[in-house]
Amino acid sequence: MTSQHSLVRYVGRFFNHYLIIQRGLASNTLLAYRDTLKLFFCFAADDLHTAVDQLMIEDLNEERVLAFLTYLETERGVTVRTRNARLAALRTFFKFIAREEPALLQLCQQIRTIPQKRTTHKQMSYLDEAEVNALLQSVDTLGRNGWRDKALLMLMFNTGARAQEVADLMLSDVRLDLPGQVTLLGKGRKERSCPLWPETVEALKLYIQHDQRKTDDCHLFLNTNDQPITRFGIRYIVKKYGTIAMEKIPNSTAKKLGPHTIRHSTAMHLIRAGNDINMVSLWLGHADINTTHIYVEIDLEIKRKMLGCSPTSIAVEDKAPKPQWKQDNVLKWLDSLLQPGKLCEASG
Repeated sequence: MTSQHSLVRYVGRFFNHYLIIQRGLASNTLLAYRDTLKLFFCFAADDLHTAVDQLMIEDLNEERVLAFLTYLETERGVTVRTRNARLAALRTFFKFIAREEPALLQLCQQIRTIPQKRTTHKQMSYLDEAEVNALLQSVDTLGRNGWRDKALLMLMFNTGARAQEVADLMLSDVRLDLPGQVTLLGKGRKERSCPLWPETVEALKLYIQHDQRKTDDCHLFLNTNDQPITRFGIRYIVKKYGTIAMEKIPNSTAKKLGPHTIRHSTAMHLIRAGNDINMVSLWLGHADINTTHIYVEIDLEIKRKMLGCSPTSIAVEDKAPKPQWKQDNVLKWLDSLLQPGKLCEASG
């Protein structure tokens, strides 16, 4: 093995150039890649009784990747879904390596052809019309942040936006003149526009009227400290009102409620309303239409179960400075990417 294929030569460029510049991935996705590579590099270094900074790309072969995947399942107890997500991140890394070093093409190709394990679709939780109404009606607009919470929930149901997409919204991203419209920044920094229902426009107008802090360069949704709301804050809001609402609806208390429940609900309502699957895919910002097709399959399964019964009706630029790439300590540099952490202790 020669130093020309030393691991430290490629890690910085993989994150700073390939993932951020070429693919435009968001910070949360970068964290997932970082944690996977930390786990894998630590595993390989322990297996070879060496330091991470001494690893060669040739050390990270198919056999070692397979051993790593087995380690994840047997010793760390991860699910098949997590195992597959880790493998997907490794495939991307070795795809990059193959582009950088054609001499390593065969090694990289062997890793990229390691198959994903088959897994069944997990139970998808979504709300029907009565549950949606109960959730919206559970917001007391006379209380502190009531208008904000009502507008936020209305916008999420209207657009099916991810929590991070809502957290990133600026006031300038919303057009409140009819017909209303919002511009969302989705995964891969891809913009998409969604129409706003008149009811959503009205809720946003009332929220902005009651919040005197708003300027065009301000985030649309702020927390009680006048700071941009986070996706964790949005999750808290959804769960807070969801708990209240589900107590009023029979047989609904067992539903797991979070921001993605609202996204699933929007998708199911759009599908059941007879909208074209391509339109629904664009509405939700899916990169792959096969993701949207999952909702169609669920709807068909529901209809099969209902045979013989009466039918019922029912898109910010990350301005955080990039960490300076240093070759002397791969793990320390990975830790500095987005948040501090302990070496070799990334979550499974």
